[in-house]
Amino acid sequence: MLSYTCGVVLFAAMLHASWNAMLHGNRDRFLSMTWMSIAIAVVSTLVVLFNPWPARASWPYIVASGLVHIFYNASLVRSYRRSDLALAYPIARGSSPLLVTLGAALFAHEAIGPFRALGIGMISGGIIAIALQGHHASRAGALAALTTGATIALYTVVDGIGVRLSNGQPLTYTAWMFLSYWLMPVLFVAARGLAPLWTPVRAEPLSVGSSLVGGLVSIAAYGIVIWALQSGAMGAVSALRETSVVFAVLIGRVFLREAVSGTHWLACMVVAAGAVCLGI
Repeated sequence: MLSYTCGVVLFAAMLHASWNAMLHGNRDRFLSMTWMSIAIAVVSTLVVLFNPWPARASWPYIVASGLVHIFYNASLVRSYRRSDLALAYPIARGSSPLLVTLGAALFAHEAIGPFRALGIGMISGGIIAIALQGHHASRAGALAALTTGATIALYTVVDGIGVRLSNGQPLTYTAWMFLSYWLMPVLFVAARGLAPLWTPVRAEPLSVGSSLVGGLVSIAAYGIVIWALQSGAMGAVSALRETSVVFAVLIGRVFLREAVSGTHWLACMVVAAGAVCLGI
């Protein structure tokens, strides 16, 4: 993977950890995810209105990815209800690169060299070590995080194939896919009603504002990943993106006051070394 692409995806990883921390830091994560989704959907609608459509061949992937993303959002909220950020986030993100590599090999016929295989293994292993070190995950919490990881792998493979069929339109591919996020406020209103969605705008404007910012950060982070998936191996891009777990550990320690041990930091170094292997 080119060093420029590596650097851009690492920046996306930092953005990704940031919006996850914003989501985890809010008391009502379903409400926060809904407002994040509204921000994403509004931006996507504006992009769609002023840009050409992606190629017809990519449309089945746009629809499939959009639906998987909605399931991912619900799974992520459920995972954060059951575990700390320092546990749920690494399990979800660490389990996905190996699944993405397998999916890319099966469905996109991607081969992977020894350095990339080593890098993916180091990143996944380091992330899982971060997740399990010093934590006692409940069966329900671990299952929720692993389910989230499976959805991440699924939408990454779908988008990796879909964007390559979009006739060089990663921006509009991303925007059309994220239009599915209009379903999140529909689901929220169906579950709780309209008042619980709008009342926090007056009662807790800072919380709603942070969720809106988180949505903008989220769409930027994943838009970069879709751009990288056009030409980069899916497993390698996925593994490099999941170095976001190192940023999540830092955010969890500094802002959420979660404990981080020496072994935790060592595992972070393994993840960083894996990222170097992907850049070779």
